[in-house]
Amino acid sequence: MKKSLLALAALGAFAGVAHAQSSVTLYGIVDEGFNINTNAGGKHLYNLSSGVLQGSRWGLRGTEDLGGGLKAIFVLENGFDVNTGKLGQGGLEFGRQAYVGLSSNYGSITLGRQYDSAVDYVGPLEVGDQWGGYIAAHPGDLDNLNNDYRVNNSIKFTSNNYNGLTFGGLYSLGGVAGETGRNQIFSLGAGYANGPLVLGAAYLNVRNPNVSFFGNSTSGTVSTTTSNVASPVFSGYGSANTYQVIAAGGAYTFGAATIGGTYSNIKFMNLGASYASPFAGQTATFNNAEINFKYQLTPALLIGTAYDYTRGSKIEGDSAAQYHQVSAGVDYFLSKRTDVYIIGVYQHALGETLNAAGTAPTAAVAAISNLTPSANQNQLTARVGIRAKF
Repeated sequence: MKKSLLALAALGAFAGVAHAQSSVTLYGIVDEGFNINTNAGGKHLYNLSSGVLQGSRWGLRGTEDLGGGLKAIFVLENGFDVNTGKLGQGGLEFGRQAYVGLSSNYGSITLGRQYDSAVDYVGPLEVGDQWGGYIAAHPGDLDNLNNDYRVNNSIKFTSNNYNGLTFGGLYSLGGVAGETGRNQIFSLGAGYANGPLVLGAAYLNVRNPNVSFFGNSTSGTVSTTTSNVASPVFSGYGSANTYQVIAAGGAYTFGAATIGGTYSNIKFMNLGASYASPFAGQTATFNNAEINFKYQLTPALLIGTAYDYTRGSKIEGDSAAQYHQVSAGVDYFLSKRTDVYIIGVYQHALGETLNAAGTAPTAAVAAISNLTPSANQNQLTARVGIRAKF
């Protein structure tokens, strides 16, 4: 009798496992278009490029119900170039996201390569994450609101939604023996959405950012002696010991119109800590402010415009760099999953910043995010593209 009861209990346990609900979803985005850059190092450039409005990608998202409100979750997401088929994010197989974790009635805890809190809570309020794409991001994406950089080796908590309030945090272990603070990254953020009002705020702190943050999207060993930042807007500050971002934003919708804005304060603290700099110990500060507007003319047609202003700090006698940027766009949805769009961005630079080596002041040049920088103070780009989701 006891043996029969034990067998029945074992069969019941196996049946529970067999019937646990689980799912795996394949998803993706293919974004391709034609571009004009009026000043790519002093020359006009006409080309095709991939992943401007949204990064071209494919991914796998999975969940398994473990019972009692507990679920196992994972995401593996690959970025790629439509024109060449090559991997994005410096050749990483799952360079966009790669994480696994558990979710419950209180929130989720995940481990892997993930997005920081500034991306999660303030990024969606920036025009680059809406209809503008990465060319409408803040100059050089210096506050990372457009998600140029991901966080490796991270532990992340994301809360459930409590009457419109969400919050979370991330911590990345530095992985350097005997130096627990070196290369570490942490961020905190919160968001609130209630009817027409959306708000977000976040804090990001990165130690040794030249390697731990700006260098983590490349394959192979990143350089510790030269800047791993491509944009001339802030490549001269890669020697900093700490990169810090404080960001906030909001949006309000009235009828078919939405007006929004973001503010970010970016600091490169203790220059010369990662590699030699004649400005050792100094701190460079950038302030960025954006105001954006969009209008849903019809259910299928969206138009938008935005203005962004960035101002840097002076470093030993140079004049502070300034960047004025204006964006405009039109997005027309052919269906729920396919749209065509036009984006135009103009940027004007003033003042001085540090050269790429971080050794001396140099004239600031226009540098629209992720494009070949201008040879002078002005740059204009336009794009006609198509995006398909699956």
